[in-house]
Amino acid sequence: MKRIAAFLTACVLLMGLLAGCAEISDGYYSDGTQATTSQTEATTEPVTEATTTEATTSEITTTTELTTVPEETEPEESTSISDVEDVIEPIVSESQWDYSTLSTESNGYGQGVRFDDLNRPKGALNFNESYSQYNAEAIQDTEENVIMLTFDQGYENGYTSAILDTLAEKGVKATFFITYDYVSRNPELVQRMIDEGHTVGSHSWHHYSMPELTVEEMTEEIMYLHDYMIENFGLQMTLFRPPKGEYSELSLAVTGDLGYKTVLWSFAYADWDTDNQPDPAESLEKLIARTHPGAIYLLHSVSETNCEILGEFIDEMIAEGYTFVS
Repeated sequence: MKRIAAFLTACVLLMGLLAGCAEISDGYYSDGTQATTSQTEATTEPVTEATTTEATTSEITTTTELTTVPEETEPEESTSISDVEDVIEPIVSESQWDYSTLSTESNGYGQGVRFDDLNRPKGALNFNESYSQYNAEAIQDTEENVIMLTFDQGYENGYTSAILDTLAEKGVKATFFITYDYVSRNPELVQRMIDEGHTVGSHSWHHYSMPELTVEEMTEEIMYLHDYMIENFGLQMTLFRPPKGEYSELSLAVTGDLGYKTVLWSFAYADWDTDNQPDPAESLEKLIARTHPGAIYLLHSVSETNCEILGEFIDEMIAEGYTFVS
């Protein structure tokens, strides 16, 4: 009898243990609270890198053509740092949008060459009118003389430190859009951006064209880098610039549902070709001539010209009564 009682007791204990384990699924209890790492192992979604290095692009559209803006990156093998499966389902179920009804057509953004009486590009104004409901903008919604100075960090070409020096000297804050490849190779520069009060935004994990991805893949591109920045820098990003300036109605909706504002631009120029840099004097004149209320300037930090003229541009804009915001 004692043996039978001991056997029955062991069975009861074993059944209780199995029931407790069943409450943990993908790192979360059945009530939605997260299990600690001692209670369950974190799961990860593998990120596959291309085996060959590809130049990435950012496109600027005029009214008649697309101008390709290379952002050459050197992708390296990487692994994911979070499991987004627990994010995707709530995003889809809680979204105010029916994703199945949203267009997946890819659009290449450009501010165009037509302007209103405040010198604001009509392409940027039209974008805001069409897509602001998705928390997306190409120009700030104001007629005040404010400028948002943004830099796309495609790869490091040795000028970011000098750009940060100039911004510190002038007391101006800027916004830097980074990829995983950039931050993983240049953590000290990204930390300096944060320490000096600049805004750091996301340019995605891999720099893939968002309209070409599924909802799950879009979520991964944003949330992998989101979680990486929290875990490594204690920074929660809220701004997103889609790679290549390409978007769809669906990609904008998903980005907004993930808590990000999509930020495009209302000024950009041919500053990206490191082997054919524009003339500094002509470039400075162009930057000043195209300024407008609520401007969002897209500059590339790989540009020697931008590094050279940045201080003069800031001085001229301040003299004209403009304020810089980030």
